[in-house]
Amino acid sequence: MRSILIIDDDDTVRATLVEFFETFGHTARGAATASQGRQLAAEHAPDVVLLDLRLPDASGIVALDALLADDPELAVIVLTGFADVTTAVQAMQHGAADLLEKPVDLEALEAAVARAAQRGRLRQEVQVLRAHARADEPVAASLAPTLEELIVLAANNADAPVLLQGETGTGKGFVARQIHDRSPRNQLPFVEINCASLSTTFFESELFGHERGAFTDARQAKRGLLEVAADGTVFLDEIAELGQEVQPRLLKVLEERSFRRLGGTTTLRSNARVIGATHQPLADAVADRRFRADLYYRLQVLTLTLPPLRAHPDEILPLAQRFLPKGAALTRAAQDALRAYRWPGNIRELKNTLWRAAILARTTPIDVVHLGLPGDPSVVPTSRPASQVRTLDEAEREAIRVALAAVDGNRSAAARSLGIARSTLLEKLKKYGLEAAAAVAER
Repeated sequence: MRSILIIDDDDTVRATLVEFFETFGHTARGAATASQGRQLAAEHAPDVVLLDLRLPDASGIVALDALLADDPELAVIVLTGFADVTTAVQAMQHGAADLLEKPVDLEALEAAVARAAQRGRLRQEVQVLRAHARADEPVAASLAPTLEELIVLAANNADAPVLLQGETGTGKGFVARQIHDRSPRNQLPFVEINCASLSTTFFESELFGHERGAFTDARQAKRGLLEVAADGTVFLDEIAELGQEVQPRLLKVLEERSFRRLGGTTTLRSNARVIGATHQPLADAVADRRFRADLYYRLQVLTLTLPPLRAHPDEILPLAQRFLPKGAALTRAAQDALRAYRWPGNIRELKNTLWRAAILARTTPIDVVHLGLPGDPSVVPTSRPASQVRTLDEAEREAIRVALAAVDGNRSAAARSLGIARSTLLEKLKKYGLEAAAAVAER
């Protein structure tokens, strides 16, 4: 059971909420002022605080700052009868766990409290990891939990939404898959969709499905990825690009675990876990009014920020060895070049560079000249006769063929390894006559 503190100067609202939560077996206390609420929070260490933005002795933002100054990990849900984007962004920037508009639906409030309490527990676990890191390495007092530890934490909390942030190519898709594979959902489907690659209608069709006749080309009913995933995981890549028309529907899925197909009237249930990923801070999209603040709150229960490859130069060669095609090798000069390069495209660029280099090197060890990194003399050895130089189309066809062979013809996996969208891969399979090679995995 949870401990909840309600800070609201409306006696009726405060008493109603205290009684409501006590009926669920929670411990609930009320405070009429910001100062009284701060005192009760210090005395009883509640799991969640419900804070009204209009108080007689201080503004809600000032009260929020004071509460979080006393306990930075405290989960505070802001309640306001004057909610707007500016208020939401300000509350978010000051550390609120959620924001709900009065009059609040009690069922939605209970769900919000459950989410906030879970987020608070996850934060506490992160603090424990930090404490262990400081104990193991006293010199690095600011050492944060490793990405591996956070992946395990996310996997173990299999119902919590996860937000992955990091530059393009830092491996957000790989981390999402790792979280799924290590979670209790690992025997269930893992499905993914790129929010930036489809129009609003086609995105909704992919995610929610559609009924026959829902739009011009809907000649038959189709199950969406939420139905396909069932109790598994849905990975929404580039979620900051999600259309504003779709955002309320995704919010409904996260809040109520329900949705409808496009053109449908039947309510379907979804218990799928949602993992979102973005190469830009999602808070920036909220501030620019391109992304709903309430949806952001639901997604950021556990946020993992993936560092760029250049921040971990010691990992470059181990990753390179993992990505090398079977039988390929690197010369010492090539290894030095890989370590010295800044990798603006991160892991994806490293992977693609090695695939291309292996094709160009053929049966010889990969040298600097095969890597084609900025500053290198050429992407093709000057000692090779002109008649042996491949065209770009030939190199691309071979790269796709090798990528398909490495994953037994699985198109989605091959697209991920090549760093391109699955739709792009399908176009190139047709262009180069490689459909048969990709069909092996689908028989």
